[in-house]
Amino acid sequence: MRQQRFTFLPTALNALPLVGAGLGWLTLLELPLLLWPGAPRFAAIGIWLAGAAALGVLAWGIGTGVEVPGAERREDANLIATRGSGPIRRWIVAHVDTKSQGHSMAGRLVAVWLLLASCAGLTLLAILRATQAHPLPAVPVAAAAGAAVAAGALAGRGRLRGTSSGARDNGTGLLAALTTASISFDPGVGFLFTGAEEFGLVGARAARNAGIPLDGVEVINLDTLDQQGALYLVYHDGRGAGLARSLRPGLEGLVPRLVTRRLPLGILTDSLPLAGAGAAAVTVSRLDWGTLKRMHTPRDLPDDLDLTTAESVGRLLAGIEPVQRVGQRPVAGAGNPHWD
Repeated sequence: MRQQRFTFLPTALNALPLVGAGLGWLTLLELPLLLWPGAPRFAAIGIWLAGAAALGVLAWGIGTGVEVPGAERREDANLIATRGSGPIRRWIVAHVDTKSQGHSMAGRLVAVWLLLASCAGLTLLAILRATQAHPLPAVPVAAAAGAAVAAGALAGRGRLRGTSSGARDNGTGLLAALTTASISFDPGVGFLFTGAEEFGLVGARAARNAGIPLDGVEVINLDTLDQQGALYLVYHDGRGAGLARSLRPGLEGLVPRLVTRRLPLGILTDSLPLAGAGAAAVTVSRLDWGTLKRMHTPRDLPDDLDLTTAESVGRLLAGIEPVQRVGQRPVAGAGNPHWD
């Protein structure tokens, strides 16, 4: 068992609020170019493309941790546990950090979707303005501008605010991973507990950059296993889709609904950078919209949380029958293996 220490910039969370604020200012620049009869017809599309590109580069740099002079830098670490010195064929991954923001995960998703819709609408209007000599009607321009302002306001709520116990995100994922670790004796299974996942997948990227063997191995990331909603097997590419197909039969019947799909737009998980390093990677989650409304808020509490799903997923990954499948009684049994 070893630690992998790293530092990171919590300012990475400012990327989404920056996009929201930038979109608002860019929309103000676009309005006269779309509505004023004397404006050059190609001015709107030129300003839009240049501004959007600059904003995208700036947000990407901040979101991926580019050094900002004078910005706060924090320390964190990954914990890597293996049994013996042999090759690892499967990594079980779970992040240990949590955060609280001005909006929930549901709020972030709505902000991202509205930002994308606003950008698409403004792009279309700028293209239309370039194709005709007269200005555009005020109604569609006002609608696009209003959507952009609303999106910017929602995105601006993404700054850190308050505290969260992180019971679901990711106390449940940690429980599942630790359950597997407590009863699995397979030396080909390693465990990676990542830090700073909530700040741009920093721990997973640090593990990837440190040269942990990932090419051709399996990665199962456990992130939020609530007692409600569908059980999701989320993948990023063809390798991950194959792993999801192989895992699905063992998870069938654990909950009423099992869904295999690509990672939804607006959500980031630790399996993403690990898949980019050549791993067959999936994230296993159980949640619904109610769970998303709790995540990243002070309401993510353990008070009314049932841990059956998390423990059952952990047991299944260790090759042991779950605590409870649909229509079955709980199954007992556990071990206490030694870890290096």
